[in-house]
Amino acid sequence: MLERTLVVMKPDSVGRSIVGEIVTRFERVGFHIVALKMLRPDKDFYHYHYEGIGQMISRRGEVAFNRQLNAMMRMPVIAMILEWVDAVEVTRKLVGTTESKMAAPGTIRGDYSHMSFDYADQQDIGLPNLVHASGSREEADAEIKHWFKEDEIFEYEPLHKLFTR
Repeated sequence: MLERTLVVMKPDSVGRSIVGEIVTRFERVGFHIVALKMLRPDKDFYHYHYEGIGQMISRRGEVAFNRQLNAMMRMPVIAMILEWVDAVEVTRKLVGTTESKMAAPGTIRGDYSHMSFDYADQQDIGLPNLVHASGSREEADAEIKHWFKEDEIFEYEPLHKLFTR
């Protein structure tokens, strides 16, 4: 089924200048970018994203949330909406597991990020795992509404579809 998902390239991917490589990986699989922007959200914005939608404080605690918040507020992030068949599931597969040390080679996290939760906790930092990807269709819908206004999302037919008719 054709669906949309949110991907946020976190400060560690922006700061390492590997955003283009990450976007390329999604495009090579066939994803269609329908929205993309750089922004620097504030604490309230992230609180809603991580707790209001993702229930991070409820699941992992206030300390983990504050570490993540500090990491996310270091510099701008790049958010994009991707559209494709089974977008949420395919994106999660391409990104790899949340704990980047455990992510398989060939995934974005497995190729570019190798830190464990334990090490990040010892250093009192948020886990630098490069990207956020929606975990379910429901989460994707809520996150897309939180990160993008309707007039920032574009409907258009990709050129490869036009040339294959």
